[in-house]
Amino acid sequence: MEGMSNATDLEDSLRFAARAVKEAEAIVITAGAGMGVDSGLPDFRGPEGFWNAYPAFRDLGLRFEQLANPDWFFDDPALAWGFYGHRLSLYRRTVPHEGFATLLMWAAEAPLGAFVFTSNVDGQFQKAGFPDDRIVECHGSIHFLQCLRSCGEPIRPADGIQVEIDETTCRARPPLPSCPSCRGLARPNILMFGDMGWDDTRTDAQHATLGNWLDGVKGPLVVLELGAGTNVPTVRMFSERAARASRRTLVRINPREPQLGTGLSLPLGALEAIRRIDALR
Repeated sequence: MEGMSNATDLEDSLRFAARAVKEAEAIVITAGAGMGVDSGLPDFRGPEGFWNAYPAFRDLGLRFEQLANPDWFFDDPALAWGFYGHRLSLYRRTVPHEGFATLLMWAAEAPLGAFVFTSNVDGQFQKAGFPDDRIVECHGSIHFLQCLRSCGEPIRPADGIQVEIDETTCRARPPLPSCPSCRGLARPNILMFGDMGWDDTRTDAQHATLGNWLDGVKGPLVVLELGAGTNVPTVRMFSERAARASRRTLVRINPREPQLGTGLSLPLGALEAIRRIDALR
């Protein structure tokens, strides 16, 4: 009976979410790593998930949070670019799952459209067709580069940059990406752990655009949070702040950590939830 009750509660929440999306003047889509899993991107949750994707780093005993540190670009650039160069190639190859297209359709139907706030650095929303000026990448993007030593060269796209990787060791072969001004090493424009050198000018401009857009939303707004966990809670915290005003609804979609104080909690994967909400609109 308890299972029946939970299933009924979930169906009711899905119907409410579908109605909120249909009636929204504007939609805020917030997304964490769980959004990309259905596209086949690896889940770095816990060392085992990371090491399954990168066995060479298991042999070195290095976890994701240890590798995602700017010190490696100074201490071992081939190792650093081996990790990030592999991810750059992976994200370029990855095709966004069908849920992105559904979200894009919902955005087109909302009078004020949608804005994306994501901690993902993979560029999947742009690849799916979301306009670049309606996206905040709060941790930066792997598709942009900055000078490692902050020589004054502005952030630039990584278009055309190819990093050759030794698949056995996951180390990059020279030449490594360089700064066109000082000829020193370049690094991805991504906020890493313990990162004091990240150039946040691009992301700051995105935040300002989002703030102006939110100020113009007077009618009902729905915040759809997809696959954002508690390990790095940036997206969850933003979702809750964005939904605090009146006439705003937060829908938290997360199969493992759906906990939520106020709003709708859907313990589902991102793609399944999008499909089920769309079927009820």
